[in-house]
Amino acid sequence: MPHEPGRVRLVGAGPGSADLLTVRALRAVEGAQALLYDALVSDEVIALAPAACLKIQTGKRAGRTSMKQETINRLMLRLARRGLDVVRLKGGDPSIFGRVGEEAAFLHACGIATEVVPGVTAASAAAAQFGFPLTHRGEARRLLLATATTQDSGLTEGGWAAAADPETTVALYMGRDRLEAAAQRLIAQGRSPATPVMAVENAGRPDARAMPGTLAGLGATLAAARVTGPVVLIVGEVTAQADVFAAMPNDALAEAG
Repeated sequence: MPHEPGRVRLVGAGPGSADLLTVRALRAVEGAQALLYDALVSDEVIALAPAACLKIQTGKRAGRTSMKQETINRLMLRLARRGLDVVRLKGGDPSIFGRVGEEAAFLHACGIATEVVPGVTAASAAAAQFGFPLTHRGEARRLLLATATTQDSGLTEGGWAAAADPETTVALYMGRDRLEAAAQRLIAQGRSPATPVMAVENAGRPDARAMPGTLAGLGATLAAARVTGPVVLIVGEVTAQADVFAAMPNDALAEAG
């Protein structure tokens, strides 16, 4: 007899630490029969899946070889048609630069039941971890989440004028190697070169690093830090409230002192 189709849940794994998963996300991972996970999902979160669960790393890391989106779509469909409870696990929130719209549309068109489970996004994790707000009365009335790069890793062309408003906090994703160019584009659009910024590497994880600076000095800040992990850049006056030592482990605090 043919299998009854399974379902696919598009789940946000948050920024890395398992204790930042939502309860719904935790239950989805713990009940998964097939887990398709992105490169930024932590081992700690993957370990929550059952031992018998089929686990497949799907890549999707900028600048590295990864599974093609069409292949991921076909894999989700094939597993669901086998009657499995499939969890497509994405770093952060699946609706923020996570291609959830593309995947949900494909699955719906194929008659597969889907559910989206939100997660903590990198900007929220960075702000909470290092003690600054993303909006603040009198300083930041708006929050703009944007990607700094296009699919071919070039700097995006449009949308910079909206980010130049001094009362807008800007969070730039997926642009670690283009952030200096992004800062110069913001300055060219009228944002003050002295605007405080905070580049956060591995936001939400125990090894997170906060790198404060200004738009004008961002390139030098990143070069000195020798960043290798994923970075979210927060631009705006609110970042001046940050405590860069807030999330440092005790041994790092001792060295800083």
